[in-house]
Amino acid sequence: MISLHLPPKLITINLQSRLFLSLIYSASFLFSLSLSDPRITQSGLYCGNSKSTVPIPTFTKEMGTLSQLITTSHFAATNNLNHSSTLTFYALAQCHHDLSQTDCLLCYAASRTKLPRCLPSLSGRIYLDGCFLRYDNYSFYQESVSSSFDTFKCGNEYLDADDDDKHLEFPTRVGYAVGNVTIQAVENRGFAVVNVDGIYALAQCWDSVGREGCRGCLEMAGKAARGCVPKKEGRGMNAGCYLRYSTEKFYNNGGGDERNARGFSGLGIAIAVVLATAACLMLSIFAAYASYVRLLKAKRERDNLGKVPFSFNKSSLNFKYEILEKATDFFSPSRKLGQGGAGSVFIGTLPNGETVAVKRLIFNTRQWVDEFFNEVNLISGIQHKNLVKLLGCSIEGPESLLVYEYVRNKSLDQFLFDKTKSRTLNWKQRFEIILGTAEGLAYLHGGSQVRIIHRDIKSSNVLLDDNLNPKIADFGLVRCFGADKSHLSTGIAGTIGYMAPEYLIRGQLTDKADVYSFGVLVLEILGGKRCNAFVENSGSLLQTVWRLYRSNRLVDAVDPCLRDEFPTREASCVLQIGLLCTQASAALRPSMAQVVHFLTNNDCEIPPPNQPPYMNTSLLETENSRWSYSINSLVSNGPTEVEASSTSMESSSMHSSNGQIRSEESSA
Repeated sequence: MISLHLPPKLITINLQSRLFLSLIYSASFLFSLSLSDPRITQSGLYCGNSKSTVPIPTFTKEMGTLSQLITTSHFAATNNLNHSSTLTFYALAQCHHDLSQTDCLLCYAASRTKLPRCLPSLSGRIYLDGCFLRYDNYSFYQESVSSSFDTFKCGNEYLDADDDDKHLEFPTRVGYAVGNVTIQAVENRGFAVVNVDGIYALAQCWDSVGREGCRGCLEMAGKAARGCVPKKEGRGMNAGCYLRYSTEKFYNNGGGDERNARGFSGLGIAIAVVLATAACLMLSIFAAYASYVRLLKAKRERDNLGKVPFSFNKSSLNFKYEILEKATDFFSPSRKLGQGGAGSVFIGTLPNGETVAVKRLIFNTRQWVDEFFNEVNLISGIQHKNLVKLLGCSIEGPESLLVYEYVRNKSLDQFLFDKTKSRTLNWKQRFEIILGTAEGLAYLHGGSQVRIIHRDIKSSNVLLDDNLNPKIADFGLVRCFGADKSHLSTGIAGTIGYMAPEYLIRGQLTDKADVYSFGVLVLEILGGKRCNAFVENSGSLLQTVWRLYRSNRLVDAVDPCLRDEFPTREASCVLQIGLLCTQASAALRPSMAQVVHFLTNNDCEIPPPNQPPYMNTSLLETENSRWSYSINSLVSNGPTEVEASSTSMESSSMHSSNGQIRSEESSA
């Protein structure tokens, strides 16, 4: 279904504009419009075999820069020189030009999720059927062909053996399609699609290679792809381009000039038919325009609501889109609270005067809508003093909306890491925030009717009410974006620095991943420093606290803002609990119920922790290296939390003796 949402102001247009819109609608019926497809099928993933390694913080930082650049463009490139060493890091992303900007972002997000399997290798590249992503330690942007780099991939199906004529003509048709798409792409700034007697072909050069580089690259890729004949599909994947042919149409309409290579008469006839038909239909469409808009809206609502249980339509959880649109002043930028999760968050005022937070989601496809609204029904019934309450949602408009209670003091990170506000948090308040967060997580893990794993516990996802009581936000709904229900193996989603090693390396998710994130949060709350802040000659926050623990000076890790106005023994115990939660082995970490028991029982003996992971400083950046970029975020100012299909990274080994975590083998 293709949905066109018309704001109220567009209804009051003049006669000329109405006629123009009528022409657009009439033309839309004459063309076959395909559903949006970001084409995230993986064609190839290739990792370098250099003995050198790239630090995870460097990789994360540069991918974050790419994410911001790709928001408004189909091409992005960046490089960073690490001045503390000789390491240079270059990265490039390219979407095929037939993709919409939204599909480009979705495809980039999928490649961004899969490419970290190459870490800590110094180079890696991934081809999806809609985009390309590569990083390396040298400037490869103008590299078009490479004898060691270029590759190809053939489909699995052969042309039907019972049609001799097709077999005789097939190589010629493929060669004709490949040759024509190459010529047109070179003339059309690096991109073209063609259809030659049922052979569909697409060519895309990276925007960084020049005209001649594009020509040479596509000629080599075309030669490799033609080698796949008589198979129905073939791909040539080179250093500077991608070329694909298929007997099935795989590209999107409107993205390039789809031309029949035998001539342009068919296109001219089609245009003439469209214009003549449009002229005849304009008056009748104008008369029916108003009723058509109403029917279109009703159909959209029926289609959307038909995807979820009928009982939800009459549920108190179902908000009307128009009400939420007006409540947020039509999603005015002045009402935007922030960007996170799966979209933007706005403050809104309902007709009854209640203030709410409205999250504007970008996902609205059949693949997830059933599971999503089942989760809405489920999670809306979960109530706990330390969880942000989900009030409901809307599925009537062009995007889905979630409605939460509004928490006035916003997020914990704005208190902890602001020099002025941090001084307002005394020891008792910090302890209560830690305890409340622990109780909220314990409830999610076992106190409600279903076990929910948050996957992204961090200071920005802990909100503070008027009394500075903590409320965990964005819980549970992360499972609706592709997470595996068994909680054993899933696509990675979370924030570097807070993510448990077994989840980051192998994608294996249990409630102990939340325990690890909570432990990092405890150290942040008591230390007043971000987990990704590096101290000169000391390393990360985890490393600093561990060294103080080993030297029996754990109390020195407490935020200097407290000025010794805290109970020394109690502070040491809470910090030890934080270290206990961040142990490399998930089996050694306590459950959240045990953590609550430790925090509320002064006489309880706290076990000694083992060394936490990521202690090898050769894998970390030096001072002020930031590596908390969210893996499942597309961009900092665009749609986020897009997750690729679930895949596990196998045969990984964790070496906690020296604190280094290493992936020995990854499944493609």
